[in-house]
Amino acid sequence: METLSTDEVIVQRALGGDAEAFGELVRRWERRIFALTYGLLGREEDARDATQETFLAAFRNLRGFRGEAKVSSWLHRIAVNQCLTRQRRAKVRNEAALEDDVDATGGFAAPLEYSPANVAEGRQRTAAVRRALNGLPLELRQVVVMKEFEELTFREIAEALDLPLSTVKSRLYTGLKQLQMRLAKFGEGI
Repeated sequence: METLSTDEVIVQRALGGDAEAFGELVRRWERRIFALTYGLLGREEDARDATQETFLAAFRNLRGFRGEAKVSSWLHRIAVNQCLTRQRRAKVRNEAALEDDVDATGGFAAPLEYSPANVAEGRQRTAAVRRALNGLPLELRQVVVMKEFEELTFREIAEALDLPLSTVKSRLYTGLKQLQMRLAKFGEGI
């Protein structure tokens, strides 16, 4: 029976020529990186592409991993950079594309026992949260998504974004305040 390896051991195995090791790292982190990219980009297709690009970049730069930060922080930083690159190329996406995504995916899955009215209300809330989150400046949205949705620690976020801990905390506070104000504004129309 194979014991679980740490991420750092997996990286060392991959660097040592173990062809399966990097695939193990991808399987271990793929869902979390996708959730992060989806939270930052807001569209499933873009998030899938950014996730794939993250792992391609990680594979290409595997020899550059020095072990100064955790592998998870390294992957999160690559993912954030991939999202930034995509957003620079696309400039600012319009709100209609975000609403189309929510309509296409149905927002969060609802249990069958919910009434159609409850499901519709839940979808409206999901759409409002996505619009509010998408309206935040990128530097605030990154921290809010990483802390509130990815549940990373302040230290992990600071490492991934190469920011001082105090900056991460300040951005989270500011981002949550702005998100709260935006949601209050959207709440009038819900």
